Amino acid sequence: MSTKTARVRSSYRCSECGWETAKWVGRCGECQAWGSVAEAGAPTLRAAAGPVSTPAVPIGQVAITESVARTSGVPELDRVLGGGLVPGAAILLAGEPGVGKSTLLLEVAAQTARTRQRTLYVTGEESAAQVRLRADRTGGVHDELFLAAETDLGAVLTHIEAVRPTLLVVDSVQTIGASGIDGVPGGVTQVKEVAAALIRVAKTRNITTVLVGHVTKDGSIAGPRVLEHLVDVVLHFEGDRNSRFRMVRAMKNRYGPVDEVGCFDLSSEGIAAVTDPTGLFVEHHTQDVSGTCVAVTMEGRRPLLAEVQALLTPSPLERPRRTVSGVESSRVDMVLAVLQRHARLRIAGSDTFVATVGGAKLHDPAADLAIAVAVASSHLGVPPPRGAVAIGEIGLAGELRRVRDLPQRIAEAARLGFKVAVVPRGRALPSERGIPSRRMVDGLRVVEVDDVVGALLTLDLTPPL
Repeated sequence: MSTKTARVRSSYRCSECGWETAKWVGRCGECQAWGSVAEAGAPTLRAAAGPVSTPAVPIGQVAITESVARTSGVPELDRVLGGGLVPGAAILLAGEPGVGKSTLLLEVAAQTARTRQRTLYVTGEESAAQVRLRADRTGGVHDELFLAAETDLGAVLTHIEAVRPTLLVVDSVQTIGASGIDGVPGGVTQVKEVAAALIRVAKTRNITTVLVGHVTKDGSIAGPRVLEHLVDVVLHFEGDRNSRFRMVRAMKNRYGPVDEVGCFDLSSEGIAAVTDPTGLFVEHHTQDVSGTCVAVTMEGRRPLLAEVQALLTPSPLERPRRTVSGVESSRVDMVLAVLQRHARLRIAGSDTFVATVGGAKLHDPAADLAIAVAVASSHLGVPPPRGAVAIGEIGLAGELRRVRDLPQRIAEAARLGFKVAVVPRGRALPSERGIPSRRMVDGLRVVEVDDVVGALLTLDLTPPL
């Protein structure tokens, strides 16, 4: 009598993103990384009924007093989080190296400690002395702020048991390793196990936990995608290395909105909240200058004014150059094509340079009209009226499309003292097509037009016939 033994089939897993396949391949089918797929065991799991931590109760009887958000001490971060730090919440903060993640979290830890809330800051990338030097420079030294330099998960859990903090900061999750788990610190298996263990402690002990994460070269969060599913909040810290301006953007938030951003100013003295960042992106000219226009974009639910500058010069090259900074090159190409076709501006033979002031990055389609006005002004050598803003998305037929949150944009421009705003025609003031509609909003003259040609005529940028 012969017996047949079932053969255990091997599986292969990508060490970069955790993608699995039944056979080995040289390139990951998910993240397209070469040489990252290796054989992994496929253990079988037999689940059985076990004891429960707490019995199930009607949802109306669940107490919510322990989950009330408390302030982090940084108002702009509270704005992004939807009110503040929630006890037991797991927050993932990711960003490029040197953007200021550690500085921001050290400030949050210090502000929490000042409210007599015990805080534990675990650093795996720096020594304790290096963090102390930064705390001395930024004024973050406090008796309730505990600091530990550890790279082992067991040691981190021991520190949590000893300190019993209200806020836990781990900088960063990729540097913490768990003994007995395959892989090196920062690998897919290690990151999943470390994050799961820390989040488990956060939920059981009601500790607000902030994990610092790395990003890949394309700006996405490094590590397995499951890491973003494990946490409650995913924040992305972004900014230009040549600028002090930093922005925190919520990518996932179980406790608040995901369309909110916070603005910060990073300097040698630390990081400070910027409640009104418009002045960083608008240049105050003492005289009329051609080739400039101010756009009103929306960063989350916050209107933000940014100046767009354009320079057009005759090109000696067969293929003129087009260089952009702070705006999307594809949208600039589209705006130039619309101006060439519908506004009859002969710009095909000109070198075109379009940039924003102060390192602002404009992704909002509502900045199309400001780009068109700046390009037309530079080409004609005629400055637009001082105190004018342009808001609108341009279509391929030259029409202006309505944009979201237009009343908020207009109110922000009026608050900052602008005199005229050119916007797409809405439904509020129906009138004859081709004739601009005018109204006043808090001292700001709002002119509604149908197309880009009407906008240029309104701003006295008459294209040549």
